[in-house]
Amino acid sequence: MPRPTRLSPDRPQRIAINGYGRIGRCYLRALHEAGLSAQFRVVAINEPADLASIAYLTRFDSTHGRFPGEVAVADDSLLINGQAIAISHATTPEAVPWASHDIDLLIECSGQYGSRTELERFLHAGCPRLLLSQPGNSAEDVDATIVHGINDSSLTVDARLVSNASCTTNAVVPVLALLQREFGLENVLLTTLHSAMNDQPLIDGYHHSDLRRTRSAMQSIIPVSTGLARGVERLLPVLSGKVQAKAIRVPTHNVSAIDMVLQLARDADIERVNALLRSAAEHACRGLIAWSDEPHVSIDFNHDPHSAIVDGGQTRMLGARLLNLVVWFDNEWGFASRMVDVTRHWLGKVLTPATASELQALTPLLRRDQSN
Repeated sequence: MPRPTRLSPDRPQRIAINGYGRIGRCYLRALHEAGLSAQFRVVAINEPADLASIAYLTRFDSTHGRFPGEVAVADDSLLINGQAIAISHATTPEAVPWASHDIDLLIECSGQYGSRTELERFLHAGCPRLLLSQPGNSAEDVDATIVHGINDSSLTVDARLVSNASCTTNAVVPVLALLQREFGLENVLLTTLHSAMNDQPLIDGYHHSDLRRTRSAMQSIIPVSTGLARGVERLLPVLSGKVQAKAIRVPTHNVSAIDMVLQLARDADIERVNALLRSAAEHACRGLIAWSDEPHVSIDFNHDPHSAIVDGGQTRMLGARLLNLVVWFDNEWGFASRMVDVTRHWLGKVLTPATASELQALTPLLRRDQSN
């Protein structure tokens, strides 16, 4: 298996996407909306769907609106603002000529590969590095699992298989890390209220081995399994054995929430908790966590790039140590935005220090102020 080479500072970093579904398309759009498409150029996309459908779903999106640029097709390429992206339609890693595209990073968004053996097929096929849009099957299946703003420092130049964790892990871990440091956490119970996903049918059908997921996504509130507790403990080992989680799918198309019930180790009150989280949103975690005490509903956070938006008006306490929080997050756009952040951070480490510094000065983090 060839080792990845150090990146050249004399050209844009070349990105490929495997699996051009919800997150794959959001990732490409996020690069463009953040003004980063010149530094991080998508040069190849592998997606089994036909080119006409790929172009159409790039141009028009029911959740995030029209693509902010020109989209066209030419031969076997997708053209974004006149820039050609090679399109392939393979169903296995080996069937794509990754090496011929001279890529620096593959964004793996198919969700079909979770073990190290499966993921290394991409490396053998010519990809120097992979950033996964899902957790590895276990911690050992990837070189690092990264939640931006929490453990970026664990990324190394030699890493080849990196997971961006899950959208829910990205939403809860920064909040839990703040509370653990300030008050300590004895027990954590997380309930995710998640928008419908494409592993659910619109009408009842033989769609999944989980019988609940054979039922119509648009007609019921549906409990499903979740690996969120395992993901949190993987990122915050201090909470090992203290986290339980469950997930419920709700009939909305985007934006989710997490209801957090937390037993604190030290006394607190609503004012102190809200002051801590509001200060973090305005300063230390600006752009990563947002704060609001307006009477919002979920759709208000559609296309919001933050990992988590704390709903300060929903903070509750029972006694001095039982805390209840509600955290909103756009499970598509927020997560894709973090994938862009991790891309910048990781590839910046592989560049020479001087070039990485220049890159960070030229390309601000994909963040915006939260004004409600």
